[in-house]
Amino acid sequence: MENSAEEAIEKLLKKKSLKFIRGDSDTFINNRIPFDIPALDKLTGGGIPFKKMTLIYGPTNVGKSYLASQIVANAQKMGMQVVYFDAESSLDPGFLERAGCDLNVTMYVQAVSVEKVLETIEDLMSAAPETQWLFIWDSLALTPSISDIEGDFNPQSSMAVKARVLSKGMQKLTVPIANTQSTMLVLNQLKTNITNNVAEAMTTPYVAPGGKAIEYFCSQRIWLTKRKAKAGYVTDDSGLRIGSEVKVKVEKSRFGTEGRTCGFKILWGGEARIQDEESWLEALRLSQSDRFRVG
Repeated sequence: MENSAEEAIEKLLKKKSLKFIRGDSDTFINNRIPFDIPALDKLTGGGIPFKKMTLIYGPTNVGKSYLASQIVANAQKMGMQVVYFDAESSLDPGFLERAGCDLNVTMYVQAVSVEKVLETIEDLMSAAPETQWLFIWDSLALTPSISDIEGDFNPQSSMAVKARVLSKGMQKLTVPIANTQSTMLVLNQLKTNITNNVAEAMTTPYVAPGGKAIEYFCSQRIWLTKRKAKAGYVTDDSGLRIGSEVKVKVEKSRFGTEGRTCGFKILWGGEARIQDEESWLEALRLSQSDRFRVG
């Protein structure tokens, strides 16, 4: 009796394009793509989640693209097809190769406009729904809308267009990304908040381009900052600066506690890499502290 009632309900839901959620449903997260940075993987519960959108944002030159390259390399090891949208047209193939990425199977796309990026993602998922896609968008801040490109140089003429396009695009892509086993990682470069209000400038020094839609639809938001003091520099024996200390904060997470932080050092001299000893010690500290545990 129960089975027949359940089948009737499923048929009704199917007619209305709805789904019957079960414990083994594709909607639930069953895997993550790790950063291979012990402290950061511990902080995020293992990396960025499958079938969801993740946002990594912070000021310029803080390490966002480096973290994206780590995700690309590990996603390829898991058999995922990577599509890298580059708005700056400055992606260094050698940088990706040194991070462990296979360029022969990495799809590189110039992010000429917000609309084109969203349409391309939708088209790829429709054309190959069985493929596990990883979409990297680097970066949202520097991707213009079509009206920005075709219009004049007056900033007022295309005000808030990108935000409206993203709001519509996120609504269209959230469910297909989950249903096609795809994953989306968006990088956003923050801009200085120029205001006459001193209190606002101190409490909110940065603003995120592109409106609020991307923040609302992302299941995980990771905030990166870099220490400006000399104590945050990593130098070699001759005193040359070869790296910097990065602080990470989970601003939003639907899978654990928000507000958790960690820190590690990125070495830029020669091959970009993490100072492993520092990261392992930070991961150990997180595991021993109740307030940093995931869940």
